[in-house]
Amino acid sequence: MSSTKQPLPPCVSLDEWQAALAELLKKEKELTRARDALSAERRKLPMVKVEKSYSFKGPAGTASLLDLFEGRRQLIVYHFMFAPEWNAGCSGCSWVADAMTHPAHLHARDTSLVMISRAPLEKLDMYRARMGWTDAIPWYSSYESEFNYDFEATTQDGERHGASVFIREGETIYRTYYTGARGVEYLGSLWSYLDLTPFGRQETWEKSPEGWPQTEPYGWNRRHDEYDL
Repeated sequence: MSSTKQPLPPCVSLDEWQAALAELLKKEKELTRARDALSAERRKLPMVKVEKSYSFKGPAGTASLLDLFEGRRQLIVYHFMFAPEWNAGCSGCSWVADAMTHPAHLHARDTSLVMISRAPLEKLDMYRARMGWTDAIPWYSSYESEFNYDFEATTQDGERHGASVFIREGETIYRTYYTGARGVEYLGSLWSYLDLTPFGRQETWEKSPEGWPQTEPYGWNRRHDEYDL
């Protein structure tokens, strides 16, 4: 991956580089404004009331969906793929969890963040220890609940990753947003970091110059303790 024989972008003068960068930054500004407009639409989405009660197992014992808010108005749930029969969590979801930062900044905006998986709590705790993750982001098991099935995290085809957003009015809870597939990439900034580099994510779907190092998507990434580095 670090071979000097790999092709590189053209080397130009400082003035030419600054001019090319300025043109790219114009497009990035346009994308930022478009993303801001999309976020504004997201904030105006209608919401749906959560009618059922759900029970989870977590660090402090049994908890309800309302308990997961920890008294705050908003709740973000990351649906972490971890089936009961698995011995390790999803490698892609582990990327997202690796990039989760201290939740104090979310808490300052009246927002809680948790992870929920269908595997029993004992497996979640063992995997958290293996990954070296702190308990700053609570991780709950929905093993004895229909939560995963009701919120598209477990389907007839198996486990699915995603993120659900909730808001509460008193003890009444509403679901306001859901995204899955590549929609969760903004939660895992590791992809965003790679997007800044000349080689990008180095995956075959990217429009990169001929000769750029590339592999099939999703086949190269590992849990952080599984790379041969």
